[in-house]
Formats: sequence, C-alpha cells, structure tokens
Amino acid sequence: MAVKRKVDNLLALAVLATVVQRPMHRYEIASQIRARGKDQQMDVKWGSLYTVVQNLAKHGFLEVIGTSRQGARPERTVYQITDAGRRELEDWTRELLASPEPEHTRFAAGLSVQVVLPPAEVIELLQTRLAALEEGISAREAAHAENLTEVPRLFLIEDEYALAMVVAEAAWVRGVLAELTAGTFPDLAAWQAFHDGAELPPEIVALLERSPGPD
Repeated sequence: MAVKRKVDNLLALAVLATVVQRPMHRYEIASQIRARGKDQQMDVKWGSLYTVVQNLAKHGFLEVIGTSRQGARPERTVYQITDAGRRELEDWTRELLASPEPEHTRFAAGLSVQVVLPPAEVIELLQTRLAALEEGISAREAAHAENLTEVPRLFLIEDEYALAMVVAEAAWVRGVLAELTAGTFPDLAAWQAFHDGAELPPEIVALLERSPGPD
C-alpha cells in the first residue's frame, strides 16, 4: 500500500536519487536529472524544482552545507542528502518496485469514451496510433541497442521497461484492430447502429449511466 510521503512529487525522488551521489546546487541537480533522462521517466515540472528542494530540506531529507560561485554568477546554495533522506529514497524505491498502482493514461481515457465515434473512425484512429507506435518501437530498439554498447544494462533498465510497455501496447492495439476489422468485436453491431440513428440497447445504456464505483 502506498505511503503518504511528506514530499510526494516524483521530482523529489529524482532529486534525492541525484544528490545521493554528492552535494549539488539546484542548477546542477536539474542538469544531472536532464542528462540522465530522468525527466523522460517521470512527470517532471521544472517550475516546481525550487519548491521541491526547499520542502525536502524543510522535512530533513536535504541539508544546506554551504554555497558555491562560478565567475560572476550569484552564489548558489549547495545541498547534500541526510541520513533521513537516504532512508526516504530507499523506502520510496522499495514501494515503487513492489506495489502496483493504477496509472491513468490519456489513451485509456480516450478508450473509455470511444463509443462517441463510429467504429470505422475508431479503426482509422487506432491504425494511425499503431503506425506511430511501430515507428517509435523501431527507433527505441535501435537507440537502446546502441546505448547498451556504452552503458551497463543496470542503468538502462527503465528504458527497457518503457520499450516493453510500448511493444505490449502495440500488440494489444493490433489485436483490437483485428477484431474490429473482422467484425468479431463484441457489440460492434449495436455500436454502429447507434451511429446510424438507432437507440443503444438498454443494457448498454445502463452501463454508460452507471455511477463509478469506489477507487
């Protein structure tokens, strides 16, 4: 079960995982997060970095150890991770690895209301999506193979997972498209009839009007 974190923004996790290596100022933290592609695996909002770092310090996960200056630039506050910060980083990582949580994607949101479009249009849209997915898979596979020649797999495991998820999505979309184009998708006739002006069957209307259950 997910624990309520004192600083629960995933950017905080990226900050802790970066500063755990050595003390840094905020600009260096941001640079390192970008360089390692952490902003590709997490929903990073750069405008909140200052607040996240301040909150981590407020709750004792980071501490100020001094300032640094480069040339004529203003002094920058340098932070290091505390023992409490290390424990938080380790515990948070354990939770993320072991505890599945529902992840709400834009694609799932679109699928949940696809009935508002006629089946033929949904087929075209899914074909467009599948083509984009397959193109992206090819590019990702090539980039991942190249990266493996320079970087140990240990540090590319999140990219491997992301690639596997895209491959799985493409396979699922391909399967749904096969059902839609073959006419074997359940309730396809009622779906099409609705767009031809007929009323939806009562059982489908009941499903559409059903109140959502508890999370």
